Amino acid sequence: MIGIDPGLNITGYGVVDFGASEPRLIEAGAIRTGAKSDLPRRIGHIHAEVRKLLKEFRPDLVAIEQIYAHYKHPRTAIIMSHARGVILLASEQAGIAIRNLPATTIKKNLTGNGHASKHQMQRAIQDVFKLDEVPEPPDVADALAIALCAGRR
Repeated sequence: MIGIDPGLNITGYGVVDFGASEPRLIEAGAIRTGAKSDLPRRIGHIHAEVRKLLKEFRPDLVAIEQIYAHYKHPRTAIIMSHARGVILLASEQAGIAIRNLPATTIKKNLTGNGHASKHQMQRAIQDVFKLDEVPEPPDVADALAIALCAGRR
């Protein structure tokens, strides 16, 4: 399974194997786009990189965070939707099932608090996978949390 935290600047991803008694981290990282590049180039880069990940790891499921729009920051949801759209497209093109999860559900599942901070999420992921350091950037921890939440359902 692969969890993806969509973002235009940084898209986090985490590949997790649930075949053993405990979830096992296979790979995690971030797809970064140049802030000075134009929008079509940035979303094209995200699409191409996600396609590569799906081809390499052949997950049975792509778990992705749903869009959440706060009335004070509607632009955030609009920007995130560009990245999310090409991730969904790549997943559909690869014939991989998709599961959408709300951020509050992911946070509550992992920390017990639906409004956990980025640092709390990083620490929780560090504990689950027994990592020496917290995952950086926080988008990577979020992607791993998405995968864990989807895998536990």
